[in-house]
Amino acid sequence: MENKAYDNLIVSSAPHFVSEVDTSRIMGAVLLALVPAFLVSTYVFGFRVITLTLVCVVACVAFEYLFNKLTHKKQTISDLSAVLTGVLLAFNVPSNLSYIIAIIGCFVAIVIVKCLFGGLGQNVANPAITARIVLLVSFTTQMTTWPLPRSIQTADAVTGPTPLGILAEGGGAMPSNTDIMLGFIGGSIGEVSAIALLLGGLFLIWRGIISPITPVCFIATVGVFALAAGQDPIFHIVAGGVMLGAFFMATDYATTPILPLGKVIFGIGCGVLTMVIRLFGSYPEGVSFAILLMNILTPHINNFCENRMYGGGKK
Repeated sequence: MENKAYDNLIVSSAPHFVSEVDTSRIMGAVLLALVPAFLVSTYVFGFRVITLTLVCVVACVAFEYLFNKLTHKKQTISDLSAVLTGVLLAFNVPSNLSYIIAIIGCFVAIVIVKCLFGGLGQNVANPAITARIVLLVSFTTQMTTWPLPRSIQTADAVTGPTPLGILAEGGGAMPSNTDIMLGFIGGSIGEVSAIALLLGGLFLIWRGIISPITPVCFIATVGVFALAAGQDPIFHIVAGGVMLGAFFMATDYATTPILPLGKVIFGIGCGVLTMVIRLFGSYPEGVSFAILLMNILTPHINNFCENRMYGGGKK
C-alpha cells in the first residue's frame, strides 16, 4: 500500500539546493553583460557585426538541436548556452569573416567540443575558444584580416593590423591607449572596447555570476609581466583579447577550477602564457591559446587544490 509520508524520503542526485538562479538565467546575465561591447562593435564596424553574430547564434542553436534530435537526447537549447557560445565565437572573429567559415566554427564548438563530450558541463575546453583556434589554424588569412573602424577607412585601406600586430611587426602608427579602450581600432568583434568589456565584467561580478579572482589574477599578471619586460602594461591589458578572455572565457564554470586557490593558479597561468606567446611566440596574440592550455590543466589544478585543502589520503 502506498504511503505518501515516504515521498519525502526520495533522494535525487545533486544539487539539492533550490534557487531561482538556473543555467538559463546565468547565460542570460552573461549575454546582457556582452551588450555594451556588442553595441560598440556595431558602431565601429557596421551592420555586419549584427548579421555575423546572428549567423553564429542560429548555427550554434541549430547544431545543438539537430545533435540532440539525432541522438534522441533531451533538447537543451532553451538553457541559452548555445546562444552564448554563438555570441562568444562571433566576438572572437573579424567582422568580415565569411559566414561559411563562421558556421564551420559553430560546428566545431557545439558538436565536437560540447555535445560529443556529453553536453553542457561535460566539455573539457571552452567551445568558443577551441573553435576560434581551429579556425585560426585552418583559415589563417581570413582570421587575420582585420577590418579598420569605419571612421578611419579610406579608399586605399579598409583592413589593417591590430595594435598587437603592429607591436609584433615592430613598425607602424600605434593607436593610443585611449583609442584602444574606447574601441576605435581594428580587431575581432569582441575585443575592440576594453571599457565596454570591463563594464560587462563588473556587472557579472556584481550579480555574483563570476568570481573576481580569476579576472583580477589574469589581468594583473599580464600587467606585471609587461612591466618586467619593459613594455607598457596598460597597452597589454587593454589591447587584444585580455579583457574578453579574463571576464567571459576564463570564468567558464565547466572548464575552470572550482576552489579559490585554483582560480588564482588558473588566472596567473593564463596571464603568463598570454605574455609568453605575445612576446616570444609567432602569433601576436596568445589569450585563446593560454586559456585552452589552462583548460587542459584544470583537472590537475582541481586535484592539487583539493588535496591541499582536504588532504591527499595520507596514511
